[in-house]
Amino acid sequence: MRIPNHRCPGPPAIESLNAAQAAPAAGGRRCSRRSFLTAGALGLGGLGLADVLRLRAEASSPTVDPDTSLIFIWLPGGPPHTETYDMKPQAPSDYRGIFNPIATNLPGLDVCEFLPMHARIADKYNIIRSVAHEFADHGGGHKRFLTGRHPKTPTGFVNDAPMVGSIVAKMREHINRGIPNYISGANAGRDGVDVYSFGAAYLGPSYAPFSVPGDPSAENFEVRNLQLSASTENRLEDRATLLTSFDRLRHDIDESGMMDAMDTYNEKAVSLLTSAAARNAFDLSQEPEALKDRYGRHAWGYRALMARRLVEAGCSFVTMVMENPYVSGIPHPKDGVYNWDSHAVNCHMFNDLRNRLPIYDRVITALVEDLHDRGLTKKVMLVVTGEFGRTPRINPAVGTQTGQMQPGRDHWPGAMSMLVCGGGMRTGQVIGSTTSKGESPKDRPLTPNDLWATVYRHLGIDYEHTFPDHSGRPMPILPYGEPITELL
Repeated sequence: MRIPNHRCPGPPAIESLNAAQAAPAAGGRRCSRRSFLTAGALGLGGLGLADVLRLRAEASSPTVDPDTSLIFIWLPGGPPHTETYDMKPQAPSDYRGIFNPIATNLPGLDVCEFLPMHARIADKYNIIRSVAHEFADHGGGHKRFLTGRHPKTPTGFVNDAPMVGSIVAKMREHINRGIPNYISGANAGRDGVDVYSFGAAYLGPSYAPFSVPGDPSAENFEVRNLQLSASTENRLEDRATLLTSFDRLRHDIDESGMMDAMDTYNEKAVSLLTSAAARNAFDLSQEPEALKDRYGRHAWGYRALMARRLVEAGCSFVTMVMENPYVSGIPHPKDGVYNWDSHAVNCHMFNDLRNRLPIYDRVITALVEDLHDRGLTKKVMLVVTGEFGRTPRINPAVGTQTGQMQPGRDHWPGAMSMLVCGGGMRTGQVIGSTTSKGESPKDRPLTPNDLWATVYRHLGIDYEHTFPDHSGRPMPILPYGEPITELL
């Protein structure tokens, strides 16, 4: 059955850095402990980090504490499986496309000719070809994939169940390695939790990711909230006299210790936002120039490099979004598209992929090799995927920008491919297969839940653990799903 065409919204506004991003404090002065009482108000969408820490402490959940992490590379729009990791050269011409497969160093695995770096290191990762679900809209597909649940509505990006990263933040809230436990990176203006269904739903906004918007390769890039601006520091210092008066009053009225507890959470917030561990983790200037070249000196490459630094520093869950390849500096042609949504009305799919795949090839293989070279493949699990695949049959249409007939593929949740490695798993595997035209799983059918069960197992999280939803009903982390045994 053909899945209906559901287009993405139009392209977002041009990337721009937030002019209000915090700058390093002038003069290197240190504020007093009391003067940091308002530090939590510096970020996280109006909910202060100190408030976040307090909320998390009120409902902490026990979990084991392995030194493990996940890097989740999100490819919104839906990459075409038959032009990347599951090519069908024997299929009819209106299915197989125009690209050729090339052999890899792993017998039995061919990849697209525009992924030559993948071909050289296929023994260092695994390809899963048989994950499928039922939600063909971008919103429904995001929610279905990222939460492990069937969303209440098949469209829209506002979660009614927590994104996996929020679950990890909840289950690991007791861990403090001087860096946020859940971090996301996306283009400026695209970093809201509802853009990609990254919301925490009934867990509450305190479990949303610490967002790092913008292009990390830009000269003026800054990570908001890691340092206080001089004006903010002065404003906090001006409160010192008033806070001293409050301290005298508190001595008389606070026998319960509640105010001291509030200070503790504010102190933790400031410690997290200004810690040397956090600053060092985000500081890409410490990386060798040759390694930056290997990743690529653009937003995708630097996000991947930053992800490796963040998990190495102790972050539990890092999500990096890679949707617009034209941030790499190459011109954006009329027949190209912002994200991976390769409808014919959006782009000439093959021309867009000629630009997109070489950038993707370099970034992903650099990250895979870097994890191996640094001995991180037991600690860190890497997952690279979008929300679904593309229709096996090519669907030509007139392009909105070009006015010409051009090839494309529509949404197809019935089959998709993804790359995984690390997590202590055996690599050099192709897991599952699809039918001769790439329409549906043939061997080893899997769902997103099986992937997440594997991830939770790596992170030491009991995915049968429950949380109350908005109505108080106990909701298990995953309603079903089993770890993928080939990856254990």
